[in-house]
Amino acid sequence: MKQFSSKEIRNVVLLGHGSSGKTSLAEAMLYASGTSQRLGSIASGTTICDCDPEEIRRHMSIFLTVAPIEWNGCKINILDAPGQPDFEGEVVEGLRAADCAVIAVSGKSGIHVGTELAWEKVREAHMPAAFFISKLDEEQADFYKVLEELKSTFGAAVCPLIVPFDEGGTLTYINIITKKAYRYDKGKPAEVPLPDTGNKLDELIAAISEAVAETSDELFDKYFSGEAFTEEELTNGILNGFRDGTISPVFCGSSVTGAGIDMFLNGITSLFPSADTKYKAKGADGGEVTLNASNTEPLAAFVFKTVADPYVGKLSYVRVYSGQLKPETIVVNSRTGKPERVGKLCLLRGKKQIETAVIGPGDIGAIAKMNTPKTGDTLCEPTKVVSLPEIRFPRPCLSMAIKPVKKGDEEKISLGLHRLMEEDQTITYETNPETREQILSGLGELHIDITVSKLKSKFGADVTLSTPEVAYRETIRKKVKCEGKHKKQTGGHGQYGHVIIEFEPSDSEELVFEEKVFGGSVPKNYFPAVEKGLREAVSHGVIAGYPVVNIKATLLDGSYHPVDSSEMAFKTAAALALKAALPQASPVLLEPYGLLKVNVQESALGDVIGEINKRRGRVLGMDHIEGGREIIQAEAPIAEMHDFSVSLRAITQGRGSFTFEFLRYEEAPPQVAQAVAAARSAQSAG
Repeated sequence: MKQFSSKEIRNVVLLGHGSSGKTSLAEAMLYASGTSQRLGSIASGTTICDCDPEEIRRHMSIFLTVAPIEWNGCKINILDAPGQPDFEGEVVEGLRAADCAVIAVSGKSGIHVGTELAWEKVREAHMPAAFFISKLDEEQADFYKVLEELKSTFGAAVCPLIVPFDEGGTLTYINIITKKAYRYDKGKPAEVPLPDTGNKLDELIAAISEAVAETSDELFDKYFSGEAFTEEELTNGILNGFRDGTISPVFCGSSVTGAGIDMFLNGITSLFPSADTKYKAKGADGGEVTLNASNTEPLAAFVFKTVADPYVGKLSYVRVYSGQLKPETIVVNSRTGKPERVGKLCLLRGKKQIETAVIGPGDIGAIAKMNTPKTGDTLCEPTKVVSLPEIRFPRPCLSMAIKPVKKGDEEKISLGLHRLMEEDQTITYETNPETREQILSGLGELHIDITVSKLKSKFGADVTLSTPEVAYRETIRKKVKCEGKHKKQTGGHGQYGHVIIEFEPSDSEELVFEEKVFGGSVPKNYFPAVEKGLREAVSHGVIAGYPVVNIKATLLDGSYHPVDSSEMAFKTAAALALKAALPQASPVLLEPYGLLKVNVQESALGDVIGEINKRRGRVLGMDHIEGGREIIQAEAPIAEMHDFSVSLRAITQGRGSFTFEFLRYEEAPPQVAQAVAAARSAQSAG
């Protein structure tokens, strides 16, 4: 592929609800441009963008894929992003590398939750967005119904540029700006006379003219003077309005028949913003730096995605913001401050790697086998170190405990998951120090399921999933005094340790140890042994064997033997005293509570609060925010919140989000304590 200037490059990310036609649209663009010689299909697993075995098997997009094409002297880097909410991390990576977005909407089923979420993401990124109404070849597809849905949902900014008109079962596509009409035969356009649409076309032109009038004072005055805009004025007005976010153009067509795809590609090259844009970065001194998309500027490239393959090696996807990236040159990673040599460069088209000698400003490519860079790093000239803003990834909200199917696979699992964490910043993996479980966290059940599948297929490590254990605690509610005596006589020296200890509740989670021994009944040199014995003993309580916290122990008295006493004997005596004291001190089970913050639409408020109450949560209050949404603040027991993400997604149809962080321990209700104790007893017996 030849080199293109930044003015000739368009970086476009395809977004939308799952099954809205994003990947099929990318495939149609590849085919229409001549980049691909055949039109692949998702059903047969032959698309260029859905090339991973998991994607082919599940008939869905899972990973962000790059596929460049050439059209009208421009290079269009298509970034095909998944539509499932479990893969939001791939979406934010695509948004970070692109300059504009296209939201695909099915002409048959219309707007879904994924459409709205895509729009929100685009608005958060302050990025221009267009719509493509797809699947117009299917029965019951209704362009104008979907268009009205778009307008009512996203406002007057929605402006159709290409519209279909049904003439006896045959669709004619009309370009509203040029007022030209086309019919398609096997994807090939043929201009036809403009059909008689009645007042419909005039109404659409009037709506576009009104939107264009808002883009400049000059056009505003002309519009209200009653003059019609020229084709050039309409084009420039849409171009300016699209770039500043006041106009969202609508295209349409069929990815199967190829109808409208060429008109869409023409719109991308003529109306979409180029990569010739200034960007803000942070200089080495912390000040703001402006990057220009020019060959002569110092290099600044951003790693927006990482692929870790055990056979191919690490692949770092980069967007070059200024300068040129070339093989065998020395760059500085602004995160580490260390210089690194650039390896082989390639352009990506699905899984195909096309080796290249340079990645110019505004372009997208990949660096092979550079081990240090990770997603979010900036690679730059040693003479001008800058840092581009990092990507803000969603936090994992569902955790599962994993166990190896085969013994001895622990190292494989750890290595594989750490490699997968390099390419997917929305999963975490850690070992819980208390339960000693290995915990895998992600954005949903499907996300974790696919992560486990990749772990097996890529790294040969098979695991099972289970609900993670909850780290309970135990404590006491009453002051008691107990004796512990360890006396044992065998041949030779015996063992003798005797203590009297007072136990009482304390505010400190850690054991508080004091001594108030008078008269030397327990020699001072045995005090550390008593404390050690207590600290070891509090690791197992009497209710369910969980650690005992918030307890104070005061050594009051005891006795010793000049020959048989030892540190071990006093350590054992202290443990016996605690064991005797706990049942008498009103022991209770403590369960961990977390602070829950749920972001939901007002219409789902009552159902979400009901779900929180069902999980023994306590709603503390609500805050109204923009867009008809509420933030619910609540406290809830961690044991009840494991699958809250699944329930919230069902209640809100995927529109809700939440954060949940550990807050404190609280006394568990008697029925909960009994259930936990019974479960632990059964576990020990098994």
